Amino acid sequence: MISMRGWSFSIGRLLGVEIRIHTFFLLLLGLSISYSSVSGSSGSRGFVLWTILFGAVAVREIARAVASAWYGLELRSILLLPTGGLQQYNTPEATERAATPEIGKRLGLVGPITNLFFGLLLGAIILTVTPEINLFERPWLTPTRLLRAMVWINLLLAAINLLPAAPLDGGRIFRGEFARNHGILKGTRAAAGLGQVIGILLAIAGCILPNMWLIMIGGFVFIGAHMDDSSILLASENDPVLMRDVMLTDFSTLSASDTLEEALQRSVHTLQDVFPVVRGANLVGAVSRQGIVEALQAEGNGYVQGVMTRSFQVAQPDDSLVKTLRRIMSGQGAQLVPILEGDRIVGIITPQNLAHSMGLLNARRRLRQQERPE
Repeated sequence: MISMRGWSFSIGRLLGVEIRIHTFFLLLLGLSISYSSVSGSSGSRGFVLWTILFGAVAVREIARAVASAWYGLELRSILLLPTGGLQQYNTPEATERAATPEIGKRLGLVGPITNLFFGLLLGAIILTVTPEINLFERPWLTPTRLLRAMVWINLLLAAINLLPAAPLDGGRIFRGEFARNHGILKGTRAAAGLGQVIGILLAIAGCILPNMWLIMIGGFVFIGAHMDDSSILLASENDPVLMRDVMLTDFSTLSASDTLEEALQRSVHTLQDVFPVVRGANLVGAVSRQGIVEALQAEGNGYVQGVMTRSFQVAQPDDSLVKTLRRIMSGQGAQLVPILEGDRIVGIITPQNLAHSMGLLNARRRLRQQERPE
């Protein structure tokens, strides 16, 4: 969820739950409009087709949110993807409970069942009101037959989510069943690995048929499974990953007495997005590149100390990555986590470098496992 969140944006809050949409959805919007134009329909029909998919995803996520509330799992946010959604909970305890085999299996069935019944309900209504429409005529998903598409998008979304591929619902069910005998961590790894294989097979099938929708679904499944695979480093408190394993050691700092123009000039020569602010040898704050730009545009040149945030949490090199991130996420989150050794800053963690480092760590672990003798 951490790495996926970096490619999403908030569209508001509903009953205290933040609703985010992934940029995959916007990519799919462009593809839907292009597909509609190429197939001889107007771009507006492509937009409506995309809206129907968005509605189908929204319906299933509303049902899953209700189910989570039923089991006493307080939601923090829902991330909407073209194949469904990912839920984030308010407490580590709720996250762990949702990942247990029994609860995970039940929550995994809610989405497909909701889309199945909603699709059948829409089909029954359409056949009652307009019996001349043939719902079984192909193609099922086309901007020229939007009523038919309403039914089949829900039915296909239900079918796709029964595949045993993380992060689909079927992947959650598979993970829960596998975890009964092998533990949650190994179950998550197995579901993520199988998800990547299924994503590749779907994309290959789409190229052979050819079918644009299968290619896109395969791509979404593969990328989602890869992200889920990277996130397994956070799956267990017993995981040995320390802050020193993922911290960025080659970083730049800014002085509290630097002017904003000086700070912006220095930020041009680095890919770093957030900077620790020091006064002498002491860490006194943090400031983002975007914050510097906005302050310059709004108020003109000033000093870094006037725009930096003084509220941040620090960690030690030997602190547990899992426990540190859970401590941070239980608050308001953080753009920057300085890693201190005594009073000296020896590294930093940012959302951008964390996702990259986690992926590399996971790849290194797989290589080491392959090298071990049987």
